Amino acid sequence: MTRLETCFETLRSQDRKAFVAFVTAGDPDLATSAKILDGLPAAGADIIELGMPFTDPMADGPSIQAASQRALAAGQTLLGTLDMVRAFRETNDTTPIVLMGYYNPIYIYGTERFVADALAAGVDGLIVVDLPPEEDAELCLPALAGGLNFIRLATPTTDDKRLPEVLNNTSGFVYYVSITGITGSAAPQQQDVAANVARIKRHTDLPVCVGFGIRTPEQAKAMSEISDGAVVGSALVDVITEHLDAQGHAKDTLVQSVLALASSLAEGVNRD
Repeated sequence: MTRLETCFETLRSQDRKAFVAFVTAGDPDLATSAKILDGLPAAGADIIELGMPFTDPMADGPSIQAASQRALAAGQTLLGTLDMVRAFRETNDTTPIVLMGYYNPIYIYGTERFVADALAAGVDGLIVVDLPPEEDAELCLPALAGGLNFIRLATPTTDDKRLPEVLNNTSGFVYYVSITGITGSAAPQQQDVAANVARIKRHTDLPVCVGFGIRTPEQAKAMSEISDGAVVGSALVDVITEHLDAQGHAKDTLVQSVLALASSLAEGVNRD
């Protein structure tokens, strides 16, 4: 079993839902980002989505776009992101890490080389938002063959005709995008999300986690009540932004503030 499969099996046995935390690798600098990454499991993150910085993240809102720009300005590269995962694995061999981003940096890196290096570093899965099922041969199939989970996005506009194609070759879990639009742009509505999560579950046995627009413990609880977990990104990235000084450097309060929000969100996901 992969780490992701083991994670969801453990959560089911404990009658718990997954808190999935997203941060951008290298934001606002490598050292600070590594401290956040290392601290997230103890703060309650069951799964970590680690963003691969990219110059043109078209599905992301202003917060995560800015995070990518800060990371790139600080010298973060795809190789550096893999090195972060490798360092993380020196002390944590259980928490799944999913790399999330866009295909261009992977293509430049070399798909075959990337899959091999990601596996060697300890990556568990990939979310590549600009590779549709029609392009599975580009990365999805090589990743699955190598042993990486390939997580696909389903959206409010993914109808029953399209859904089987989206779910084909998907593994690990399904990421349900709770709103139409970019990350962090609106709050999800529980009733609408519940209907779509139920519809997805009629087509697959995979866990379904809900993301986009979740910012508070209360929203995390609401989404986890109707799914297998909640994904939070922009809210955590916004805390990073709030704890930068005038020169864009991390204040001493940054890491602890991010982890404090992560802890409250994790508590919200599984609050009775």
